[in-house]
Amino acid sequence: MSVRHFLSLTDFSPQELVALIRRGIELKDLRNKGVLLEPLKNRVLGMIFEKASTRTRLSFEAGMIQLGGQAIFLSPRDTQLGRGEPISDTAIVMSRMLDAVMIRTYAHSTLTDFAAHSTVPVINGLSDDLHPCQLLADMQTFREARGNIAGKTVAWIGDGNNMCNTYLEAAVQFDFQLNIACPEGYEPKAEFLALAGDRARIIRDPLEAVRGAHLVSTDVWASMGQEEEMAIRQKAFAPYQVTRELLDAADPSVIFLHCLPAHRGEEISHDLLDDPRSLAWDQAENRLHAQKALLELLVEHAHRV
Repeated sequence: MSVRHFLSLTDFSPQELVALIRRGIELKDLRNKGVLLEPLKNRVLGMIFEKASTRTRLSFEAGMIQLGGQAIFLSPRDTQLGRGEPISDTAIVMSRMLDAVMIRTYAHSTLTDFAAHSTVPVINGLSDDLHPCQLLADMQTFREARGNIAGKTVAWIGDGNNMCNTYLEAAVQFDFQLNIACPEGYEPKAEFLALAGDRARIIRDPLEAVRGAHLVSTDVWASMGQEEEMAIRQKAFAPYQVTRELLDAADPSVIFLHCLPAHRGEEISHDLLDDPRSLAWDQAENRLHAQKALLELLVEHAHRV
């Protein structure tokens, strides 16, 4: 049995993903009850950040501490990766000293190259292609609030970015229908659309996309590295702002999620995060609990191999 990585939702079976989310809910309950649980005592997570972060760093670092382990933060300035050492060499050395590695990067190939040479679990903390840890938190939030998402309808409004790509993977793994409302030229990657098949469709009108939806999600109009495109993007995405009125067209039980940070007055109206249908704060907290379940699973599995 080889070491397991989590670079994409497709690295786990649908059954494993549901079990992971159930475990995240259990770990959240234990923490709320003040129960000390340290299955990763003396284990160390290395965290490579090529992209800045608030929630990803806090959730992984706090998660390892709460599980009895420790986390080491590494920026490009702190490692030889930023000075041209081959990724394969870095992976070999780091996996001899650490129990797991989380990488938040630009090119998805950085993750796959690192994982190919790592003897410890590698976790995708975000790449230009995918953000699977965020989807674990999103799915945990929906399960806590509304139960099983299988057979439900999800609407993604806005840019066909890494979050949208990951929602396409989630549509397959969690068995829901995905409506994507985006302007022309901003569709998700073709490979992820192809993967989702008839579980996903692109709809230009956001009002039509949210009709009957049980979950509505969005993200910023310009991701990190796209700031220079902001003026063009603001014009293209202006009709795709998520407002309370837009949510009114969805299923009465709809919840709204946003992976944050949010730009009020752009992709969402100024008051949307205050709407009772918004569970963005629970969603942000659930990064901690879902990732603790992931760390527990991957690190314990690696030490059984």
